[in-house]
Amino acid sequence: MPPNDNRIDARDWSLLAVLSVLWGGSFFFNGAGLRELPPLTLVFLRVALGAAILLPLLRMQGIGFPTGTMGWRPFIAIGLLNNVIPFSLIVIGQTFISIGLASILNATTPLFTVVVMAAAGDETLQMRRMAGVALGLAGVIILRGWGFETRPGQGGGILLCLGGALSYAFAALAARRLLKDAAPLGTATFQLMASTVMMAAVAGVVEQPWRVPMPSLTTWLAVLGLAGLSTALAYIVFFQILRRSGASNVMMVTLLIPVTAILLEWLVLGEPISMREIAGAIVIGSALLVIDGRVLGLLCRVA
Repeated sequence: MPPNDNRIDARDWSLLAVLSVLWGGSFFFNGAGLRELPPLTLVFLRVALGAAILLPLLRMQGIGFPTGTMGWRPFIAIGLLNNVIPFSLIVIGQTFISIGLASILNATTPLFTVVVMAAAGDETLQMRRMAGVALGLAGVIILRGWGFETRPGQGGGILLCLGGALSYAFAALAARRLLKDAAPLGTATFQLMASTVMMAAVAGVVEQPWRVPMPSLTTWLAVLGLAGLSTALAYIVFFQILRRSGASNVMMVTLLIPVTAILLEWLVLGEPISMREIAGAIVIGSALLVIDGRVLGLLCRVA
């Protein structure tokens, strides 16, 4: 089915909700892993274990490996833009800023994506979508609040996380152009395999992971959650939505992530939900309706 960048059907809305839970957990897993692991080593473990988890599924589905340099080139490009650069920038950024602020900055991804796709000529720059994304970002700020503490190097951390969001936007463009007919499972696995090779070289030169003390069980559980849930499973869902609904629509997930994080804290940890968080969630929901456009179209016809 060709991507439709103006509408999202019910199936993909549900997949976006699932993806928001999977990716929302990555901020918490990163925070736990960074207590004992250097940032680039954590990223290497994330992509390497994620690839290892997906490889048996690839064999079960009978999906063959790419052949030659030309066959691997698209997955190297996607791995660089979708994993190596953004994962590294965001996880390093999280050493300077809080989880809440990192999730707000991550929510700028759809804004970057709309602009990048329009500049590349792959999508029209619709004012409705721009307004919806801006409204959604305002909702994220309301939900999370501006009450974050000042830390040394915070400005650099903010720039790093924004750089990661911009890299995701270019990754969506590259995936749409290079991998529009590829199977989601194969795309997820091959990009992680390519990312593993690149991160092994980067982490090996910069951090020398073999010198790092053996992490605790808690850290390993966080790494497994990061690799299995927030990477392997999340990318299968991500590329499925990308094929069906397009690049700009799949990046709407970053607006949903803070909402699902608040709901998980309420369900799992028993944390109370404040009126500010409810208001932020309502604004985000309204933004998604504006971006989708169908409700506005119906109201205009009724009027």
